[in-house]
Amino acid sequence: MKIQDMLEQLRPRRKVEGIAAALLPYNADGSIAVDSFQQHLRRIRDAGLTNAVNMDTGYINFLSEDEQLEVLDWTEEALGKGASFFAGAYIEDLEGEIVSLYRRKMDHIVTHGGTPVLIQTARLHDQDWRKKISTYAAVCRDYHAVVAFELARVFAPNGEIFDEPTVRGLMDIPELKGLKHSSLDRLMEFKRLALRDERRPDFRIYTGNDLGINMIEYGSDYLLGLATFAPEKFAERDKLWEAGDSNYYELSDALQHLGNVAFRTPIPAYKHSAAVFLKMIGKAPSARTHRNSPVRPEWEAEILRDCALRLGYLPADH
Repeated sequence: MKIQDMLEQLRPRRKVEGIAAALLPYNADGSIAVDSFQQHLRRIRDAGLTNAVNMDTGYINFLSEDEQLEVLDWTEEALGKGASFFAGAYIEDLEGEIVSLYRRKMDHIVTHGGTPVLIQTARLHDQDWRKKISTYAAVCRDYHAVVAFELARVFAPNGEIFDEPTVRGLMDIPELKGLKHSSLDRLMEFKRLALRDERRPDFRIYTGNDLGINMIEYGSDYLLGLATFAPEKFAERDKLWEAGDSNYYELSDALQHLGNVAFRTPIPAYKHSAAVFLKMIGKAPSARTHRNSPVRPEWEAEILRDCALRLGYLPADH
């Protein structure tokens, strides 16, 4: 793809759909900080973004099935019945047939008022595109709205970046309303956008590229773990883009600086960065994470402090 082709995809003054993958906070004793979690969900909602729970940012791969259901209960309680939110449907390591496993998880999500996000399973990695599409079509059949997910394996071993025939087939499933694309590869995302425009213009591409958050300028919406750090700033940035306000660029650069720091290698440790950041700005009770999640070095707060200062979360003399 040539640079000119990418520039032609610029979408100035478009309204962006923003979704924040909510961090699940922990208390200093290692227990889930339920009150803080619910406050965080309301903070995201009040900022103008939509919540996504039971995602990678919420440690979905480490939570028991009972804990996943508790997260849905807490979410519905915090946001109220009828509130819009997204939630991951995760079936890895469960015994049973793929379609029925997904649909059971999706039923739980829909019952709580959420929209399911189909987190990939490694059991489909070796299947050809026809098998994958028939499986996804069966999983989604008769649901009002579902979002698919493609996740680079740098995030999780069950992830997979689809080939083009698979993406084309996914776009042909009417119940699928969008795709969260987390390759961290701008050129691949540009191809997803071009295919969307050609094949199904109402289909949403939700960028998961925390290292390229300006993909909204080219037609992507977003479902980002980075947005859990600073939902108010993401919402402000989105409004500036829609208004055609040049202040967009300064704020977008500050948010990208945060993304580059938080999503450095090893990428899964970004969740500890999020906990450190939220604790620093008074939005989390501790910097603890799930016990199985990788952690950052002791000096993490020092490099994140500069990010918080730049975004105005801390006073200049802090």
